[in-house]
Amino acid sequence: MYKVGILTVSDKCSQGERKDRSGKLICQTLAENGYEIYTYKIVPDEEEIIIQHLIKWSDELHLDLIVTTGGTGLSPRDVTPEATLKVVKKEVHGIAEALRLEGLKKTPHAMLSRGIAGTRGETLIINLPGSPKAVKEGLEVLLPILSHALAKLKGDPTECGEGPA
Repeated sequence: MYKVGILTVSDKCSQGERKDRSGKLICQTLAENGYEIYTYKIVPDEEEIIIQHLIKWSDELHLDLIVTTGGTGLSPRDVTPEATLKVVKKEVHGIAEALRLEGLKKTPHAMLSRGIAGTRGETLIINLPGSPKAVKEGLEVLLPILSHALAKLKGDPTECGEGPA
């Protein structure tokens, strides 16, 4: 079972002014699909705080997957992609492209999402937008590939028929 961290990035949620529906939706959906929700946290839109959590969860907790929600738009306080770029060692462009492409089928606003995906060690980090609707749609895109991506990141040579017969 893969260990997951969910990081909600929102000034209003972190101050208790709004309920975090998006982070809870990620927790519920991934748990229903066999992922262990190891940690969940709400933080403000502060680049250094986001960086600290991503590094700690990757390097110390050795999580397999970190999914962020929020802070991916054009608002001056939206800094999740910038923080993530400072943490990841390899970008996984196809994930972010697929999320935007699928989102564009539903709304032209999807092209404004700046979320990225990448790896740090054996941890896959994916940014999702902050709206519950966009999170639901994003998870529908991700679920079919997540276990394969995580197995490959761990170096599993038997995934998808590779390796010895």
